[in-house]
Amino acid sequence: MTIRNWFKFAFRALIIGGVVTGLMSLIVRWGDFYAQHFSNGEWGEAFLGLLWFVLLGFTMSMVCQMGYFAYLTVHQIGVNICRSLTLWNWVQILLMFVALLDVILFRFKPYAHSASDWLLYIGLLIVLIAAAIVTAMKKVKMTGKKHILISALFFMIFVSIIEWLIALWVRTSGGNEYITLLLFPILAVNAFQLLELPKYNAKSAEDLKKREERRAARRELEEKNNKNAKHK
Repeated sequence: MTIRNWFKFAFRALIIGGVVTGLMSLIVRWGDFYAQHFSNGEWGEAFLGLLWFVLLGFTMSMVCQMGYFAYLTVHQIGVNICRSLTLWNWVQILLMFVALLDVILFRFKPYAHSASDWLLYIGLLIVLIAAAIVTAMKKVKMTGKKHILISALFFMIFVSIIEWLIALWVRTSGGNEYITLLLFPILAVNAFQLLELPKYNAKSAEDLKKREERRAARRELEEKNNKNAKHK
């Protein structure tokens, strides 16, 4: 990928993370944060709070971008170690189940003190799995390659959970709010990366081809000028 296209790709991912986190903060934190500032006419405090959430989204976007490129490396290593895409797919399925069980048993269960807590946690897992399935199916449809379904699901579930641990470890006041808030930018940025990176790679290949054609044309022109100069 060329530097220009990588910058465009990273910038779009950054904006998606910031916008999604900012919008979700208006929903998740309205009752305990925004409402009191708006009712008191504290517009500056409300705006600064929104800005802080947008910056938090930028941070999560950068975490997701590092996670994606790390996943691309791990995926290639996994295929080489397993010596078979089928075996690597089974390993990915096992890791997905382990990650989901870890979230349920060690991240949610110790802190689920009421039915409302369980409803929230189950709802978030449904959102995670549903987003992963929709994104993976769209990836298969875009590429026409059915064998990448498991890899896409693995990235959207396993890698997203790893990135989500930043929020899952927060168990101070407002822990559930941040667990809810940060899941959505993670899913949005990861879905964007999974679906859009091939387009940027294709554009980079096209740009490199045009660059080589321009260089060849310049070399041809220089050679022609040199020949004319010698004849003179």
